[in-house]
Amino acid sequence: MNAVKVPLKPGRSLMDWIRLTKSGKDLSGLKGRLVEVTEDELAKHNKKEDCWICIRGFVYNVTPYMEYHPGGEDELMKAAGTDGTDLFDQVHRWVNYESMLKECLVGRMAVKPIAAPKEISSTLSEEKKQLNGMLSEKGVLGASTKDVMLSYDWFQTDSLITIVIYTKQKDLNAELVIVDCQDKRLRGEIIIDDHSYLVEVDLYHAVQEDLAVNITEKVGKVEIILKKNDNIHWKMLGQPLENHNTFIKRTDRGQFYRKCKLVSKTEVTHDTKLFCLMLPKSTHLRVPTGQHVYLKQIIAGTEVVKPYTPVLPFLPLDFKEPSCHDGAHIYLMIKIYSCGPFTQALEHLQVGDYISVSNPEGNFKKSQVQASEDLFLLAAGTGFTPMVKLLDFALTEVSCLRTVKLMFFNKTEDDILWRNQLEQLALKDKRFEVKFILSQPTKDWMGKEGKISSSLLSEFVKRSSKYSKVLICICGPTPFTEQGVQYLKDLGYSQEEIHAFTA
Repeated sequence: MNAVKVPLKPGRSLMDWIRLTKSGKDLSGLKGRLVEVTEDELAKHNKKEDCWICIRGFVYNVTPYMEYHPGGEDELMKAAGTDGTDLFDQVHRWVNYESMLKECLVGRMAVKPIAAPKEISSTLSEEKKQLNGMLSEKGVLGASTKDVMLSYDWFQTDSLITIVIYTKQKDLNAELVIVDCQDKRLRGEIIIDDHSYLVEVDLYHAVQEDLAVNITEKVGKVEIILKKNDNIHWKMLGQPLENHNTFIKRTDRGQFYRKCKLVSKTEVTHDTKLFCLMLPKSTHLRVPTGQHVYLKQIIAGTEVVKPYTPVLPFLPLDFKEPSCHDGAHIYLMIKIYSCGPFTQALEHLQVGDYISVSNPEGNFKKSQVQASEDLFLLAAGTGFTPMVKLLDFALTEVSCLRTVKLMFFNKTEDDILWRNQLEQLALKDKRFEVKFILSQPTKDWMGKEGKISSSLLSEFVKRSSKYSKVLICICGPTPFTEQGVQYLKDLGYSQEEIHAFTA
């Protein structure tokens, strides 16, 4: 699951860039001075050999970064001499550009440049009404999705603090509630479509590690129950933090991370491992089917972030082991690249070490599957990862499904992830069928050969009846996904029937 990548020249890897930023070379072109940049000045620097970009009010000279950018020079040039914030948020919202580009900083904008027109933002205005933790309907009208009335309150006993969030959403479930409590900082986020409501306070007193979250789905009420460290009467819940009691677009929130402990690391194939991470006791988080998280690591003093889609510890056959869905663990299937600094750092993590994991992101909705009669999954290599939870959800919870087919592309037999489990599942469940396609098979291979093509797809992706509802999910390296989507459209499938997983 990656954004578009282009082949980089030798000596232009992430590590090479980090080395260059640490070399003391003048990358901003201003010998360490910071300047105030006007819009006119920014607009002048719009060529490959002289390229400045503004992100969130800060201007960077990205000229030296051109050859190191994994998305290629053309991608950067789209924002040359302008405010690239919106473009950046569409493609790389999770990348820590402050850390990656700190040596390229030119300065601040004198006046924030006008970006491409955006939808009306639902950020709350200064006059927002906050009455005992209540947001007035006026305050959240920008939300446009529907009139949302959100509020919170808190209560205490001798030993407990209970925070109650009233959402009035009838379809609230555990996947839409994310709670973290770290060093007296309590953060409770409720996801409502593409917006989120946040309660975030620095607590008045310390609390114990384990918290409880109760959700009353019918009325959309969320209770966060904390245990006091000392049986003291609290005068207040705590000090509100900057984004406390706000309801804004999720993309405007910024990423939040918590440290998770590596519990185990097991081999799946010669170059792919299954990592099991344990969430802190003070975190409530469920990663929805089809969504991904970001892992953050410090590599040579620079923060680097990569997206991964959680899987299950194994494919369920007849039984559901509670540990799959216990909510305390996140399982990630990760291919280790010999020259990839990020996966090499993951490979060197020891059991007991910690790694930062973000909130879930992604635009896949379960309702897309719930309405389907035929589900086709096209995966290449580790593009298989989003398909794992999808398979489990489809086969265990979607009653109208007639067929589920997985077409799995790999180079060699040794590269096939969970081959045995997939074959077992096909034997157990008559609705499920799996086809393996290899691009570099040995002479003994009896199955299909080749790469994704129109003829392979036309043979495989067929409606079970003339009017059956179809969903086709595709994930793999960018060229595979782009070609696959084009072939499917050529075969007459509509955009609504295709979901491409990207990050």
